[in-house]
Amino acid sequence: MNVEYFISKRIISAKENKNVFSRPIIRITISAIALSVAVMLISLSVLDGFKSEVMNKVIAFGSHIQIENYTTFEDNSTTPLVVTESLSESIYQNKHIKKVQSVIYDFGLVKTKDDFLGINLKGVSDNYDWNQFNDRITDGELLNSDSSIVISETIADKLNLHLSDKINVYFPSLKKDKINVRPFYICGIYNTSMGEFDNSLTFVSLSTLQKLKKWEGNEVSMLEITLHNFDDLDVVTSDLSTSVEDYYNKKVSSITDLYPQIFDWLNLQDVNVRVIIILMLLVAGVNIVSSLLILILEKTRFIGILKSFGANNWSVRKIFLYNSMYLVSKGLFWGNSLAFVLLFLQYKFHIISLDEQTYYMKSIPIAFNLYSFLLLNISTLFISFIMMIIPTIVITKISAVKAIRFQ
Repeated sequence: MNVEYFISKRIISAKENKNVFSRPIIRITISAIALSVAVMLISLSVLDGFKSEVMNKVIAFGSHIQIENYTTFEDNSTTPLVVTESLSESIYQNKHIKKVQSVIYDFGLVKTKDDFLGINLKGVSDNYDWNQFNDRITDGELLNSDSSIVISETIADKLNLHLSDKINVYFPSLKKDKINVRPFYICGIYNTSMGEFDNSLTFVSLSTLQKLKKWEGNEVSMLEITLHNFDDLDVVTSDLSTSVEDYYNKKVSSITDLYPQIFDWLNLQDVNVRVIIILMLLVAGVNIVSSLLILILEKTRFIGILKSFGANNWSVRKIFLYNSMYLVSKGLFWGNSLAFVLLFLQYKFHIISLDEQTYYMKSIPIAFNLYSFLLLNISTLFISFIMMIIPTIVITKISAVKAIRFQ
């Protein structure tokens, strides 16, 4: 039988009814731990949700890695990338690569009766992966023919366009006396709340742009590569730089290279959350130390009696460590419960909204990462246990005779 654990349970069960002095202190400690844990869990969940939402939007437009021709001031910017069999085999040799897609980028001018606007057109194939883009469509559907086009809500608002409207897109030509004009019918309208894309990007058929540019079926602007796991981005980019960039003289760019300002901003959020977690751990730790010291002070005579019966210092310290672990466990339980309730309400009902222009989304996003939650709880429990050991050192200084006389 674990005597220390048994005594600790008796102290805990008696505390609620008899220990008038320590009762409010214990409740404050449990509340502080619960609040600290809830704040840490909510911060992690919001950060993970925010990063995931922004990254998915960026990757939906630019993939993880892009391969294109090198361009210099002397080069013709419309020089196509020829997708040869050897180039494809070299890329697919990497086991981290999930999919390779051919795309064409071009610039055009949309002119209506009242206004005009320059747009970027992205030509995609019939088997283009729309999985990360489907939920961005707010009206209509995805590309359904060579003459269809998907535009953003921003473009639609600027030019007063609606679903099924016909628009004429003017393309630049190498011949100054000739202008290429192509009619398109709006089949879908999307919204990402990210000005980098919504202000100008549209989607059309790959074959349509190939015909306009008089390119062959294996000639494209670039290859967009999607990975199985974003964490492998740096490794795959480095490998492709060696196998493709050096050998085939192609430019390999990762999504973090293309949009450094967005990813630097996301990394800055990591720093903020780390600061919050450290502060909350300090708050919980200070409350644990102070409450344990109060318990030791209140039980000074009890400690003296235990020592007079032959209990050693470590045995007595274990009683209070068990006691404190009970407080931390209770705080963790209520903290997790509070966090999950608040997170679920936000996830389900989007209670707290955001400015789309600043944060790229309408409401605070939530991600339930069970691994992060479990790791945070274990870390909190471990750090709390380490901090509990410090105040129990006081027990070693208590004399049995003086403690029994202590009032």
